[in-house]
Amino acid sequence: MNTTISFEPETLTVEENLLEEILRAADVVGKIYGVENSELSITLTDDEHIHALNKKFRSVDRATDVLSFAFRESDEPEIIGADFEILGDVIISLERAKAQAEEFGHTFLREVIFLEVHGLLHLLGYDHIDDEERQEMESEQKFIMAKLGIGR
Repeated sequence: MNTTISFEPETLTVEENLLEEILRAADVVGKIYGVENSELSITLTDDEHIHALNKKFRSVDRATDVLSFAFRESDEPEIIGADFEILGDVIISLERAKAQAEEFGHTFLREVIFLEVHGLLHLLGYDHIDDEERQEMESEQKFIMAKLGIGR
């Protein structure tokens, strides 16, 4: 998968191994779901920035852990004749990931990758609005995390 990782604010930094694992997870998801030639944008951010996005796009006035913006569901025009699909954007709050990792008793790396996988599944059309959808999405998340070899 052609994955671009950016930071907002640009002064945020993470260890190189986290970036490598983010790219690896995107590649694994791409292969599993047959979208390995797709483009993906991942933004690593803080609570302040994700709060602003959550308020602007979802009318929810608080920070959250991950947001997904699927290109398939956007008003953007289709790219005719392209050899790739643009999946969309996944935005992850590193502050929320750190707090949740501590709360759930697992590593920061595991939490960031889990949030990435969760966001990617949303881009692929999975959701958790009702109980049946939630169970299906949770099953897919567990399957992917196992494929990645990242447990709790």
